[in-house]
Amino acid sequence: MTKKFKAKITVFYCINTFGNGGPVSLTDGEECEFRLVKLACSSMVKDVFLLRAFEAGADAVIVLVCPEGQCRYVEGNLRAYKRVMWVKKLLDEIGIDGNRLSLVNLSSEDKEAAAQIVEKVRSDLIERGPSPAR
Repeated sequence: MTKKFKAKITVFYCINTFGNGGPVSLTDGEECEFRLVKLACSSMVKDVFLLRAFEAGADAVIVLVCPEGQCRYVEGNLRAYKRVMWVKKLLDEIGIDGNRLSLVNLSSEDKEAAAQIVEKVRSDLIERGPSPAR
């Protein structure tokens, strides 16, 4: 019988999209542990931060950004997109599975969609299992 693991998910989000309250009300439970990281703009998510999240034990990392063309800082979400795509390739190369990292464009204050995305990632993790970086 295999023991269920407690999934760890790190969520980076732009405060211009979700404010200081965060994208969703996440509570740690038996199946999942969350870490929320608020950013002044999604462009502030650097590749090293994404990699460190995995190094710190995250099984998945989600980056929530504004819709294309609606960034307060013009191209912040595009910069975040490029960094996430680069890190996904790097994760594939080192055997961690780039699909454990995702970037999602969400309209301002769309907490219901954010909750659905987090739930989908959580359910995918149950099938994938813990990160090889753990």
